[in-house]
Amino acid sequence: MNAGRLHLVAVPIAAAPAGTRTAFDAATVAAALPPPALALLRATHYFLVEEARSARAFLKAAGHPGPIAELRIVEIGHAPDPAALDGWLAPLQAQAGRTAIDAVVLSEAGCPGIADPGATLVARAHELGLAVQPWVGPSALLLALMGAGLNGQQFRFHGYLPQEREALRARLGQLQADAQRGETQLFIETPYRNERLFEALLQQLDPALRLCVAVDLTGAQQQLQTRRIGAWRGLPAAQRPRLDRLPAVFLVQGDAAARP
Repeated sequence: MNAGRLHLVAVPIAAAPAGTRTAFDAATVAAALPPPALALLRATHYFLVEEARSARAFLKAAGHPGPIAELRIVEIGHAPDPAALDGWLAPLQAQAGRTAIDAVVLSEAGCPGIADPGATLVARAHELGLAVQPWVGPSALLLALMGAGLNGQQFRFHGYLPQEREALRARLGQLQADAQRGETQLFIETPYRNERLFEALLQQLDPALRLCVAVDLTGAQQQLQTRRIGAWRGLPAAQRPRLDRLPAVFLVQGDAAARP
């Protein structure tokens, strides 16, 4: 008996166009994903998702033909419980009297396992000998790196930086040292704290460092700008990107490494 496959499908990282009532619409989803991934979504009935409500809205926009309420949608949360992994993956394992099925992992936005839950599921699937299939889709981190003009050969993602002032100062000092050696440093912040982090970067980092601010990627308010810290400091406030309550990725790099 054949085992099922664990699929990792990306979810659009920007909301639907202004004026729509849901987080997604058919045009947004169709533009974000290749046709084979859409076909897979429509044929699957078992989903392991970060947040059930957003997953239902996404699957409806993706054109799933079945009643959404009848799909098996399991919410794994932002930090999946390690003790639950085997139970979630059990339907993928062929057993006497039961046919194995495929499962699709969905985060709220972006690629599962990249700054979003999914990695522990994938690791356990490998341990159990299950096949894993990642699908092409939007990732804010990779889109920001592609558009920043910084070193894409050597980079490091730090997730969220500390909130406490002195801890943040210490971490920025570490990031600056690595950035000055030519390695691109990527990090994010909760949208309503973006402005606070941006000001800390301008105050504390070397004026010669390059800083890219990538805001609302693929969305209606997308802005992607790379300047040296010194240039950012001299930029009038009206010319700075809007950061408040919009998803953003920050990237920092010095001049030490060649950038092909």
